Amino acid sequence: MLRGQEPASSDGSAAARSFRHPAAIVETNAIGDGTRIWAFAHILPGARVGAGCNICDHTFIENDVVVGDRVTVKCGVQLWDGITLEDDVFVGPNATFTNDPFPRSGRHQEAVSRTLVRRGASIGANATILPGITIGERAMVAAGSVVTRDVPPDTIVLGNPARIVGYVGAEKAVLVEAAQAPPARAEAGSRPSPVRGVTVHRLPLVEDLRGFVSFGEASRQVPFEIKRYFLVFGVPSQHIRGEHAHRQLQQFLICVHGSCHCVVDDGTTREEYLLNQPGVGLYVPPLCWCVQYNYSSDAVLLVLASEVYDAGDYVRDYAEFLKVVQEDTDRGV
Repeated sequence: MLRGQEPASSDGSAAARSFRHPAAIVETNAIGDGTRIWAFAHILPGARVGAGCNICDHTFIENDVVVGDRVTVKCGVQLWDGITLEDDVFVGPNATFTNDPFPRSGRHQEAVSRTLVRRGASIGANATILPGITIGERAMVAAGSVVTRDVPPDTIVLGNPARIVGYVGAEKAVLVEAAQAPPARAEAGSRPSPVRGVTVHRLPLVEDLRGFVSFGEASRQVPFEIKRYFLVFGVPSQHIRGEHAHRQLQQFLICVHGSCHCVVDDGTTREEYLLNQPGVGLYVPPLCWCVQYNYSSDAVLLVLASEVYDAGDYVRDYAEFLKVVQEDTDRGV
């Protein structure tokens, strides 16, 4: 993103190799190769715009703004001081950015709130982004949404206030069993997921006049020795859990009450599961990125773990996770 870019001049430098509509006002020399700036756009002197961008009609870019490479800014968008768009970002028409949480006429901020839109993210038409927010890599903000808090990478957010409704690249949530009550005669067993190492388990189920009993045994239904368990409950529906992988830890997830969505990702394939029965378990192996979200208000998620807690076993950054997966692949692990 604008690495080593030299100021443009009239001697064939970067700005001279970009397109500027005659009706555009471009006061900065920091314009990358191949960038197109269309009619009635206005870019102030301090702004930096990368290569291969498309800056559409009636846009305004203030001084303290950085726009990366291959960014599209559609008509009617204003980028105020403190805003950074990384490479390959898309901003839809009339999307609104802000940089002052408490604006007053005639009062100028000592410091603006900084907003960061990470690489590959997309913002839909007429969305509003409150100040000081980070939109994660490859995230998608739906048209008309009002974003009031940070958006995690790869998430799809929608609404006012925007909340997570899905994950980019995950198939529509796999409904493990549609019936409200667990099927009394469902056969216990497991089936593989498209995500490497992940398996979905139908746990043994016993029914009589007193109700249902579901159970599992270590090394049989649960494919490891259980050394720890924890329960996740009382999670507000707009919050997410997980967002990490483990280097060595194996986990077995059972939503014993209510429902939640679980996204599993091996670095190549991503799948989403709806866990909504106590008779269904999801096995998550090491080096599998796992996210839980969209909890029902009564959800209780039971997690069985193969090891005691070890903070050093966590991989919390997705880019680092991909690097670790690639290193294991290179070693033939």
